[in-house]
Amino acid sequence: MNDDRPLTRLDMLRFARRVVEHQAARQLALMDRWIADEERREAERRRRLATRQAAPEWLIEHGLNGRSAVYVHVGGCAGAGGRTKGVGRGQAVRALTEGGVAACPLCRPDTMLGILE
Repeated sequence: MNDDRPLTRLDMLRFARRVVEHQAARQLALMDRWIADEERREAERRRRLATRQAAPEWLIEHGLNGRSAVYVHVGGCAGAGGRTKGVGRGQAVRALTEGGVAACPLCRPDTMLGILE
């Protein structure tokens, strides 16, 4: 453009349009990044939900030595400690009847399993 001639109103409007176009493109790119980030977070949340394992029906809690069983719990019992292992119904019944493992006094798995003391 010739620097000797003053800018016309049309020149200024075209310049303003280019500025707005540039700003809009930057804002759209930013929004596209936000959308992509949110899509990644949502996909990760769905993946975690899909891979989450169902809580076991029965738990056996082990003592501090890690070998001896202390209690049999119903799955999800609030009284179950951190040293628990998920087991099937048959193993829970055997632990209560043959293994001499005590039933948790809170969740009463012996009642849930139909074992009378």
